[in-house]
Amino acid sequence: MLDATRHPPRLPAAPGVGYKSQHFSALRADPGPVKWLEVHAENYMGDGGRPHAQLRALRDDFAISVHGVGLSIGGEGALDADHLARLKTLVDWLQPASFSEHLAWSTHGAEFLDDLLPLPYTNATLTRVAEHIDQVQNTLGRQMLLENPSSYLAFAESTWSETDFLSELVRRTGCGLLLDVNNVFISATNLGYTATGYLDAYPTDAVGEIHVGGHDEDQDDDGALLLIDSHGRAVADPVWTLLDYALHLTGPTPLLVEWDNDVPDWPSLRDEAGRAEQALAALADR
Repeated sequence: MLDATRHPPRLPAAPGVGYKSQHFSALRADPGPVKWLEVHAENYMGDGGRPHAQLRALRDDFAISVHGVGLSIGGEGALDADHLARLKTLVDWLQPASFSEHLAWSTHGAEFLDDLLPLPYTNATLTRVAEHIDQVQNTLGRQMLLENPSSYLAFAESTWSETDFLSELVRRTGCGLLLDVNNVFISATNLGYTATGYLDAYPTDAVGEIHVGGHDEDQDDDGALLLIDSHGRAVADPVWTLLDYALHLTGPTPLLVEWDNDVPDWPSLRDEAGRAEQALAALADR
């Protein structure tokens, strides 16, 4: 278990956005309220080139958060040693303010499934995920944040609630948490529980970062509403409302707007960051 006080997240309690290379010049010219940027680790594991040059320039003006999507923390097999080594090389070079990954799995044997898949919340899964988190934190020499998933089904074999599962992972490993409010809204809608009740049970004292993003609406086989975590549109109004509730529990927290698909022009994304700034300002006014 890593000492959680060694490398606490140092992102500002201010709006951030997921960085996209097409925004490089506009972002630097007019960042608006944006104080920090998130980059996906796997996009920067190559050797230098334009991506690294842009990131080197951006880190002079913005705090940087590295978000992994390929470690497969919840996978049954061992973590990919080569992937973890390349992640360490990136983190050692960039020295980001924060590193985070998903509570999910995405590999089977040597195959990468290009998706973030759910896992049952059992004692065996808890032990395996805790071991993987310990391995990541000890390799990187810093605390990591673990993100709650967006869910479309629940496993009958689960013996832990998601919030209790996350709380126990924090206790065992000293990791922090990334609270994705959009994922909470999606999971609550799809699985039929209350989003505010989930947040009331969530270990908010471990939250080092909050995300909001857009989602799509679909229907399941029975015609019921099914929400999809698409990151392809503006944040929905009910998610902004749920964010206000979450911030009431966490206090001022680094707040990221995610938009990874059908990415808009910079002014549109900057406006979304403006709404995040308003949510943080409203908290300060209470």
